Amino acid sequence: MTIDLEALYVDLHKHPELSFQETRTAGVIVRHLTELGLEVEEGVGRTGLVTSIVNGDGPVVWLRADMDGLPVQEQTGLDYASTAKGTDPAGLEVPVMHACGHDMHVSSLVGALERLLSTKGEWSGTVVAVFQPAEEYGAGSKAMIADGVLDRYPRPDIVLGQHVTPLPAGVIGVRPGTQMAASDGLTVVLHGRGGHGSRPHSTIDPIVMAAATVMRLQTIVSREIDPRDIAVVTVGSIHAGLKNNIIPAEAKLELSLRYPNDEARAKVLEKVERVIRAEAAASGAEQTPTITTDHTLPPTINDEAATARLTGAFQRAFGDDSVVDPGMFTGSEDVSWFAREAGVPLVFWFWGGVDPQKFADAVAGGTIDRDIPTNHSPYFAPVLQPTLDRGVENLVVAAREFLA
Repeated sequence: MTIDLEALYVDLHKHPELSFQETRTAGVIVRHLTELGLEVEEGVGRTGLVTSIVNGDGPVVWLRADMDGLPVQEQTGLDYASTAKGTDPAGLEVPVMHACGHDMHVSSLVGALERLLSTKGEWSGTVVAVFQPAEEYGAGSKAMIADGVLDRYPRPDIVLGQHVTPLPAGVIGVRPGTQMAASDGLTVVLHGRGGHGSRPHSTIDPIVMAAATVMRLQTIVSREIDPRDIAVVTVGSIHAGLKNNIIPAEAKLELSLRYPNDEARAKVLEKVERVIRAEAAASGAEQTPTITTDHTLPPTINDEAATARLTGAFQRAFGDDSVVDPGMFTGSEDVSWFAREAGVPLVFWFWGGVDPQKFADAVAGGTIDRDIPTNHSPYFAPVLQPTLDRGVENLVVAAREFLA
């Protein structure tokens, strides 16, 4: 049978699920893979899936796709836009959207498996397909590893993965070395002293403390990092208080930090912690802030030799002009844990999902930041075609390059 990949993509886009909650998504994938005659192991790393195609002697190639959505209210206006709701780790009901393209990743991998099955006479070796949960938490790959995925399946000779991004459809972005930044996610609790809003002098106001901390944190990159270096300090969430006439006892900040290597990481973390503690002291806090690391992700580093080999394969398949060096992305990924734990090469690339004419017009008008939505935007929506077909073709070309 032939899977209707467009229908699969639309279904997944309409029904996104948050990290470690991808049960419906997993069920849809299992149904399609079973129809292809594949055996699928469910519940790997809580909600992950693994299947394999064993086709004689040869290398073992792992192909990975992530499955989770984000707590974002979709505003694309698509006929198949998500109206889904989910419950976040704090127990709050939130809107859910595939604002990072993981629905496209899943659909492409399902299509690639179908294509590889239909061409088994042209290659030999083993393909292991990993449908990973909770990439947005930076936790899914480690959960699958802790669940023994590297022990229960043929260990890879190489790990391959891809991500849809705001490049013109038909363009692949790949580079040797550091492709994506390292990252830490921090939760910071600022401890004040609560009281009546009419008597601020009897309190230690954590909201004012938080405001000062957020502003001071923004000076780290602008005033303490060499302009030639790369670093990002983002405060993505701030929560404090329940009523206008109550000064709360605490304020919570959630930070996302990005850097290209361990040396930069150590510098930025030291500066971030210094600012947080100093602003608390300046506010007269009687308790030092609580700083918790929620996740740590290594840089996504593409193997030099394998990347050169795959770049050549992409150029032969799609033309030299279709492959570009996109530079290092300051986003982060947890795919590299599979390759790091197995001690094998990784190649991770990007492929475009923007209408080429729209992209060209935005470049000409200098309006890319305004007119081309990025991943995690409520307006992020890859054009369905040729994005989906190319996502399938990318994985097939890449797998075939490293299979016998």
